[in-house]
Amino acid sequence: MAKNNIQNVDQLNKIVENTSLKGDVDSQNNIRVDGTISGTLKVKGKLVLGLKGTVEGENVCESAEIEGSIKGNIHVSGLLSLKSTAKIEGDVTTQKLSIESGAVHNGHTSMSSSVKVETLITNG
Repeated sequence: MAKNNIQNVDQLNKIVENTSLKGDVDSQNNIRVDGTISGTLKVKGKLVLGLKGTVEGENVCESAEIEGSIKGNIHVSGLLSLKSTAKIEGDVTTQKLSIESGAVHNGHTSMSSSVKVETLITNG
């Protein structure tokens, strides 16, 4: 029996290496980016930005693990994890922050237990 109408919360969208997207991306699932996105990225789930991944624009997500580079602001309602190769040129708003030695962040950081990214995802 087919189970239509059941959302798989473990679905993963991928932007692979050597792929470039221009425009806004709105994902209802987790996403891994190893290519380049130029535009607003809204993720209702986890954002994983791989070592060669780049995002130029606004980023909104529930959690994030960053190895690549971001030129723009990032808003995370849960944990933002910056790996040793991460580079962020922009402001960070998050509830929890983990930074490995070697990660680079040039911008302001705001931490609060009341970050409501869901509102930003829904309302833009």
